[in-house]
Amino acid sequence: MGYRSCNKTITPIHFNFFFIVIIAAFMAGEESKKLKLYSYWRSSCSCRVRIGLNLKGLEYEYVPVNLLKGEQRTPEFLKLNPVGLVPVLVDGDVVLADSFAILMYLEEKFPQHPLLPKDLHRRGINYQAVNIVCSSIQPYQNIPILKFMKEKLGPDADVAWARDHIQRGFAALEKLLKDYSGKYATGDEVFLADLFLAPQIDGAIRRFKVDMDEFPLLARIFKAYLELPAFRDAMPERQPDAPAEHRD
Repeated sequence: MGYRSCNKTITPIHFNFFFIVIIAAFMAGEESKKLKLYSYWRSSCSCRVRIGLNLKGLEYEYVPVNLLKGEQRTPEFLKLNPVGLVPVLVDGDVVLADSFAILMYLEEKFPQHPLLPKDLHRRGINYQAVNIVCSSIQPYQNIPILKFMKEKLGPDADVAWARDHIQRGFAALEKLLKDYSGKYATGDEVFLADLFLAPQIDGAIRRFKVDMDEFPLLARIFKAYLELPAFRDAMPERQPDAPAEHRD
């Protein structure tokens, strides 16, 4: 028995073939809609976005950009981000750089697992903590800055420089969060500040050997982060482009 359409008989075999073609086209379209994240395994800025994507349950394609090889300065990448920095998120026709901008975009488009508290005061504290990380800590440990410090001031100057700024920033964060923290930075739920703090603390411990005994609040919440799969899976050592000697 066949299926009659437009005076032509479509046999079950033909019907199955057309069905497979339609499904394949649909799947290809869905694949093309998947979020794409340009990332470097050790980039704390990229890690923030990876955590956000995980928390919101969003699938994405991971595109590694090797900063040590200068892949962020290729013409192809500079078309995505003229500044030549990771992360970059591609969502269809939308191309966004900068971790804060990306996370705010994801927050607006994908409201599941909100990254900002409803309470206006605590929301402001989240923004303030984020700004301390973005303005007073992380920029001072970027690869070009550390390379410059090492070349101009000696082989150990880069680590000392980064550690000094990390410790100053952590001291400020301890004071800021002491009246607001719960299990996490600003209460018992994970919010935006936590996405910025987790990779910053991880890098401070692993790369710059900061003594976290000086910062008990941050040390405590970092342990809580590592209990969450969304955070653990976003950490540098679990990324596909992490060198074998650094993988978990």
